[in-house]
Amino acid sequence: MTRTAFRSLLFVPGNRPERFAKALAAGADAVCIDLEDAVPPEAKGEARATVMAWLAGRLTDGPAVGVRFNGLSTLDGFKDVAAYGDAAGVADFIMIPKAGSGTELRQLVEALGARAAPLWPIVESARGLERAFEIADAPLIEGILFGGADYSADVGCTLDWDALAYARGRLAAAAAAGGSAGGVQLLDVPYLDVQDEAGLAASTARTLAMGFTGRACIHPSQVAPVNAVYTPTEAEIERARALIAALAEAQGKAALFNGKLVEKPVILAAQRTLARAGLA
Repeated sequence: MTRTAFRSLLFVPGNRPERFAKALAAGADAVCIDLEDAVPPEAKGEARATVMAWLAGRLTDGPAVGVRFNGLSTLDGFKDVAAYGDAAGVADFIMIPKAGSGTELRQLVEALGARAAPLWPIVESARGLERAFEIADAPLIEGILFGGADYSADVGCTLDWDALAYARGRLAAAAAAGGSAGGVQLLDVPYLDVQDEAGLAASTARTLAMGFTGRACIHPSQVAPVNAVYTPTEAEIERARALIAALAEAQGKAALFNGKLVEKPVILAAQRTLARAGLA
């Protein structure tokens, strides 16, 4: 990974530039300006021009800022790529919806050349899920977003947790095996009920347990609860440090911590805890 993992990513419509500053101040680790789903067809041209102009003048402090293009198989997607290739500004990452193969992502990197930015493909179809390992290991992949709503529509299942458990599990495995085995980030689909904070927190905790590194948000009010779940507590940090210290003190021999054997999977989990805290 090129930087500390995103705990939260907040979407903001590309045709609503008056909302950009509010999104940047919401506390999310990343903000993605959307040219796809949030923008109606008749507004895409104006939104594209607005976003490219805004990127040219944006300040580089604050959260990471990316742009979600339209699908690479659409005319608007081609226009997005061309506009970004010619733009004066740069994005910290580019999000690609409806990713279907590693080949299309490699072609995008080649087309953009020196203008290429870290990529965030969205896996949101049965075909994309089948090729998740290939997608996660394509060039410049920084992370993957699970597009659970579109995936559920594609396969005909509900958005309930059990119905999407296989997809989430496969994506967690693909993300861990991606980036030439260094792993890539993995964000979960936004929680659609923006008024259900308890449900958001509970669902997000389950994604953390499955191996996700963060979650996308569709409203500023969701950012703080998501960040809270993905930020280790002081107790968790201290326990992780103590586990690692116990293994080091054992000098390669079997180590015990609170009466339990410390093995490699336990240490890897402790290291991930410190990484989520920005301490690794």
